[in-house]
Amino acid sequence: MLQHDYLRTVRALLDELEDKSSRQTDTAAEAIVAALVAGNEFYISAMGHGNEGDFLHRAGGLVANQPFSFSFNTHDRIGGIDREREREETYDTGLETARLAVRSSHMRKGDCLITGSVSGRSSAPISLAIAAGELGVTVIGITSVEYSSRVASTHPSGQRLMDVCSIVVDNCVPYGDAGLDVSGLQERIIPMSGVATITACWMIQAQVVEKLLARGLQPSYYLSLNRPEGSDFNRQMREQYNRQGF
Repeated sequence: MLQHDYLRTVRALLDELEDKSSRQTDTAAEAIVAALVAGNEFYISAMGHGNEGDFLHRAGGLVANQPFSFSFNTHDRIGGIDREREREETYDTGLETARLAVRSSHMRKGDCLITGSVSGRSSAPISLAIAAGELGVTVIGITSVEYSSRVASTHPSGQRLMDVCSIVVDNCVPYGDAGLDVSGLQERIIPMSGVATITACWMIQAQVVEKLLARGLQPSYYLSLNRPEGSDFNRQMREQYNRQGF
């Protein structure tokens, strides 16, 4: 049955993630712990297909996980019509918007930021990584090194996400993302990136907890609000996080 084939494919992917990327996730966790202990922040931005939402206010997740997103639009039709006009100067709208967002936010030098792109070619996370890096933020990029190595970037600089991040975590997703071979179909089906990216990030989070405990520090984390004691527990954890920063 295809559902069992899918599960076998996922198990193989997770084994590869453990073998290839455990050192990378541990390095990422060390950077996050260093930032938090120093009084800095840890931000989570878009990682493709809404995966970042899995790490915010989740049972067992860290209170330190802070969301980072932005949007910017202009409405400036010329004379009531749409018209393309050349610029005299080179101007990268995406990068400049990301720079504006980063500098307008609470993000500061010494913070950590996770962002991602499965293919590594998407312009938006690349611009964000560049802008945050310019500020002195440690940027952790979740991407498929194999996929990214086989495609051209859509960013004006020609760089891929793995070229502009401080730390790169390979989610080991195959080229094209889909991973299930099916007889009778020309191309693979079922994407692997959701499982891989979420797993890689929770590996990082687990190492953050381990490293804090090794330092004799108690991490602040959430309990499920569906447990009767969840609300009070989470209030205490938020108060603890506000006092100690992790």
